[in-house]
Amino acid sequence: MPAHARAAARPDRSARGAPGYRPDIEGLRAVAIGLVLVYHGAGDLLPGGFVGVDVFFVISGFLITGILVRELERDRQVSLVRFYARRAKRLLPATAVVLVATSVLTWATTSPVVWRVFAGDIVGAAFYVVNWVLAGRAVDYLAEDVDVSPVQHFWSLAVEEQFYVVWPLLIVAAAWWLRRRPQARTRPVLTLAIGAVIVGSLVCSVLWTSSSPSVAFFATPTRLWELGIGALVAIGAPLWERLPAAPARAATWAGLAAVLASGFLLDSSVPWPGAAALWPTLATAVVIVGGVAAGRSGATVLLGARPMVWLGGLSYSLYLWHWPLLVAAEEIVGGLGRLQGLLVVAASLVPAYLCNRLVENPIRFAPSVSRSHGLALSLGGGFTMVGVVAGLVLALAVPVRTAPPGEQQAVGAGSLLEDGATTDGAAPGSVGSLADIDWWVPDATEAIHDVPDAYADGCQQDQVSAEPIVCEWGDLDGDLVVAAVGDSKLVQWQPALDPIAAEQGWHVYSISKSACAFGTGRQVNEGAEYTSCTEWNERTLEEVLALQPDVVLVGNRINEAMSDPPDPSSRTGSAMADGLAERWQQLIDAGIPVVVLLDNPNPGDLAPVYECVAEHPDDLAACTFDREEGLSRSGARVQLEAAERVEGVSVVDMNDLICPTETCVPVIGNVLVYRQTSHMTATYATSLREPLAERLVPVVEDATTGR
Repeated sequence: MPAHARAAARPDRSARGAPGYRPDIEGLRAVAIGLVLVYHGAGDLLPGGFVGVDVFFVISGFLITGILVRELERDRQVSLVRFYARRAKRLLPATAVVLVATSVLTWATTSPVVWRVFAGDIVGAAFYVVNWVLAGRAVDYLAEDVDVSPVQHFWSLAVEEQFYVVWPLLIVAAAWWLRRRPQARTRPVLTLAIGAVIVGSLVCSVLWTSSSPSVAFFATPTRLWELGIGALVAIGAPLWERLPAAPARAATWAGLAAVLASGFLLDSSVPWPGAAALWPTLATAVVIVGGVAAGRSGATVLLGARPMVWLGGLSYSLYLWHWPLLVAAEEIVGGLGRLQGLLVVAASLVPAYLCNRLVENPIRFAPSVSRSHGLALSLGGGFTMVGVVAGLVLALAVPVRTAPPGEQQAVGAGSLLEDGATTDGAAPGSVGSLADIDWWVPDATEAIHDVPDAYADGCQQDQVSAEPIVCEWGDLDGDLVVAAVGDSKLVQWQPALDPIAAEQGWHVYSISKSACAFGTGRQVNEGAEYTSCTEWNERTLEEVLALQPDVVLVGNRINEAMSDPPDPSSRTGSAMADGLAERWQQLIDAGIPVVVLLDNPNPGDLAPVYECVAEHPDDLAACTFDREEGLSRSGARVQLEAAERVEGVSVVDMNDLICPTETCVPVIGNVLVYRQTSHMTATYATSLREPLAERLVPVVEDATTGR
């Protein structure tokens, strides 16, 4: 799956002790790419096929370290220029071609609303940092609407490329140390250094996989140990060649069987990478170690067969091509079945073969490029910029529908408060009122960025940390203190709440966390217990009680809690209502009134609404949904159920101005209503400022009277 550095082709010779070409390594590559391709094409056939990535990591660590160590032992130094020149001419030309093709496929098959996001991914892939882009997105609550990236597979290439940058520096540092200590032996010193890296990275992997699995999957520190295992195998090569042939042969078969078994027996429910990744990585190491002494026997009989060697030689190009083709086919068909997925994967052999024959090998083995490291690096830099330009062109291709020149203004919810009707006689906010709407703000392609300032200010805690973040809004010298606590459904009201608070002399303390309602119920996130939410809740309650606000304003999206805490599948709305009611009762018992901002209708399968609008700009009626169904999918019913149980809790409902008729529409008063999932755009929330003040201010005044 990742890029696979390979020693230059040379005459075939026995693998026993030879520092050069090993056909069994090529065959092992074929096994790895086969695992990945079947997993991506038809995951139910091979639920653990993702281990192919880990197999590739070990292979790359083995080959790269072997090249560097042999050079160090031969010359007592390592040429960084030569090393990076080899990597540049090997990896970057094919990468550029695939990124250009991916940009075109993305433009042709996906909605314009994701072009800028995917353009950024393509640029990140060109610079081999996309794994960090994806890691950031994995914990970015605002990015939950973003589809699977067409260059998501580049995350592993990025990990390897970062390894290629750092690893030679480690070897150079060791060479510097060794030159000053002639009595020191190269391989024992490197063994200690690499062992330290492996231990540190493995510990990091286990801890991060437990605390932040989405980040751990993509992050470089959690994967270095896998490459390090391959490096350690390379360091020990002189020992492996002295192994008895019979046990070595048996080891190759046992290791290969273990690799294949991991592909069938593991699945996505296993925390990954973590300690579980030791299975395929150590099994791969066993195959490589045994292959040194086994020679042409053992598993090399299978792995060294001509078809396996051919497929292994094509593995890098195959990996580059198969994923963007799968993503494009998924967009075109609307969902791939098992057979369709496998056919797309098989079809990727064609561009992979052509790219290998017409781009990779001609550049890689060109005499002029081989002679000049400077030329190789220059070509690599040029191809990198080709990938960057491909991403930038995709970003510039995003269409934007702007308001016509003149005096027209987008009034949003204000249109619902005006007398009269639209030009076609339909009630404002109805399906009929969409007929004459030909512009709106924000544009659908900009909707994901139309968010409250709270996000830029860092006021909402992510899904990983349990530390309450306290931000202040409104009148910072105000006498009435309001604690605004909840998740993003409360934060979405900031554009209206902030100016209301400033006018009314309210000092607002905001404490929010992504996808985490303020309640005692044990909530679920990504299919597992949301432990950071539970801890955040307890710490936030302490903050609120210490603050002793005049009123607590709460809001949350559709959240469910576990009725059976050890079992995430037992989550129910009733259990969530229990948790909200218990929390609100705690506040009431402490003498703190509670005001609930009711959740708005949820578009359900229509979400993201802005994507529908981008695809149907001349038929906005296609982007509507039933109001009652939307409310049943929202957190409103749970909030109302909880409020009925606690005396002294007040509810503020703004849904008649978010969805004023039986059918919820995407645009009201020339303002796009929805952004991420069921959240309002900041522009539409701003248009609700006056009616929100009319409803909220009296409720807060009544709740705080006599305190």
